[in-house]
Amino acid sequence: MNWEARIGKLAVYPGYGVARIEALQQQEVGGQNLEFLVLRRLEDETRILIPRNKLDEVGLRSVMKRAEAARVWEILRTRTKARRRGGIPWSRQFREFQEKLRTGSIFDTAEVLRDLLRLQLEKELSFGERKLLENARSLLVQELAATQGVEADKVEADIRVAVRH
Repeated sequence: MNWEARIGKLAVYPGYGVARIEALQQQEVGGQNLEFLVLRRLEDETRILIPRNKLDEVGLRSVMKRAEAARVWEILRTRTKARRRGGIPWSRQFREFQEKLRTGSIFDTAEVLRDLLRLQLEKELSFGERKLLENARSLLVQELAATQGVEADKVEADIRVAVRH
């Protein structure tokens, strides 16, 4: 990992969003004394413990840089066909969206959000698609707001404008 997790810094825990690193904590687990990183999610104040030796494995990373944010905005503005590509069954497309969100890549998350928002303009989304949309929106909004130092509401409004143009 090129990035060093330090107390007070913001970090992204893939699938969970942006969190502040609060502390290092020692705990005995299964007879072993382990060191945990204590995170506090910004969105809902949930406390998360991650074993220090598993940080790379879980994909904990720094919040995106401004250059990466610019690329995210470019992805959101990119015109693509919202319809299912080439007759791909909706279940397969749904799995592809899920897999992209699981990667933890902010760029994959941006693509999922863009594609689902555009698809929503053409048809009513299924329950599963709506859940994926909200998850992608939450993850992307949190990280863009943290990177740009603005409120989440402004980021959400900017996303709606970017995707519709």
